[in-house]
Amino acid sequence: MKRLWPFLLSGILLCVIGAVWTLQGLNVLRGSAMSGSSLWGTIGPVVLIVGVILIVVGFLRRRAK
Repeated sequence: MKRLWPFLLSGILLCVIGAVWTLQGLNVLRGSAMSGSSLWGTIGPVVLIVGVILIVVGFLRRRAK
């Protein structure tokens, strides 16, 4: 179970950050210099996908053991 936590925690953190960046880039969350910027609307989903991949890899490594 110890091998799952680094992947799970970093994956969840990246998912949250990616979701916030996506919402700011799409101008759903306002009040930031990132609001309404298409750059963050593109970077956010990429970070979100990396977070999901880390979570999946953590669970697959745990299952393989």
